[in-house]
Amino acid sequence: MMFQISVESCIVLAIFILIQMIKGFWEKLERPIIGLSPMDGVTDGAFRYMVCKYSQPALTMTEFTNVEGLARGASQMMEAFVYREIERPAVAQIYGVEVESFYKCTLLMCALGFDGVDINMGCPANKVAKRGSGAALIKTPALAKKIVRACQKAAKDWAEGMTLEEGGVAPECIAEAKRMNERRAELDGVASEVERVEIPVSVKTRVGFDEIVAEEWAKHLLEVRPANITMHGRTLRQMYLGLADWGAIERAARVCDGSGVSFLGNGDVKTMGEAREWTEQYGLDGVLVGRATFGSPWFFGGKVPDMETVEGIEQMLKVVVEHAQYYEEHMSTPFHVIRKHLAWYCKGFEGAKELRMALMRVDDSKGVQEVVENFEFKG
Repeated sequence: MMFQISVESCIVLAIFILIQMIKGFWEKLERPIIGLSPMDGVTDGAFRYMVCKYSQPALTMTEFTNVEGLARGASQMMEAFVYREIERPAVAQIYGVEVESFYKCTLLMCALGFDGVDINMGCPANKVAKRGSGAALIKTPALAKKIVRACQKAAKDWAEGMTLEEGGVAPECIAEAKRMNERRAELDGVASEVERVEIPVSVKTRVGFDEIVAEEWAKHLLEVRPANITMHGRTLRQMYLGLADWGAIERAARVCDGSGVSFLGNGDVKTMGEAREWTEQYGLDGVLVGRATFGSPWFFGGKVPDMETVEGIEQMLKVVVEHAQYYEEHMSTPFHVIRKHLAWYCKGFEGAKELRMALMRVDDSKGVQEVVENFEFKG
């Protein structure tokens, strides 16, 4: 028996099929999704490793990295994409304005074995926004949508057999990707050959540029069906001042209801309790947590050491040394970069200021060990 299907039904079916194809790991995550937010100068490979060793975020994201630089062969920038299996699902975050460079870099992220690619449309830094990237993309929705489509096409092309050479990826970055995959295989006992699967493309953004346009902006993004949208509750103009507007986040989330695109909030979450409470209160799939994790790799486990006890401080000091040693062994950036991380551990106990000042002067992990061994608990 023959029957007819309306055009509208075909469109709905096509969208449903598309969503199923690109959701990837996002559809498998337990709700609420409480993950580690990407933060420039913070979420390097050592920090993410420590967080995942001592607690378990739903996902991790790298520091954002510029696509134009990578597309032109700046392989030293690939330090940002060092990750370990313990961090999965691991998402690479990239930013820029050149559509073709986004395509090439998404291919590269696929070849590195990431579980997903996230496009930064939320960074408020002037050096980023003045080039039209980061949160400035909120002002150019047509370009933003072209970028998402380019990344989605790259992920699909990779899954269907596109090589990095065919995709125009810089030879320097191809060679570095191979080295990084071999190193991770050596450390974690996994295959260095990456499986060709279509990974999802997501977006992290803000509620607006100089005014709140969360609902309208969410509608634009839904047109290109990213696997996930994460929205920070401040405009670019606000930077990180004032309080995040969770009402605006909620209104944008309602726009996404029934679309198949998951929606996360971001901004001012201080505890796991708040993360769960705000997810439910504002009708979200979850949240990404940023600054509350500073000096607290235990955050996602909810069992933070008690800084009013000797045992708690000893536990913290042990992790400080471990963090420094891991950074020194696995990261190629200068040691002084980690000092801020070490200082963030020092809070909530007598003598924290003195310990913090001492750690800000160390030049290697041996120096960190000596500072810790000489620290006297005054409680």
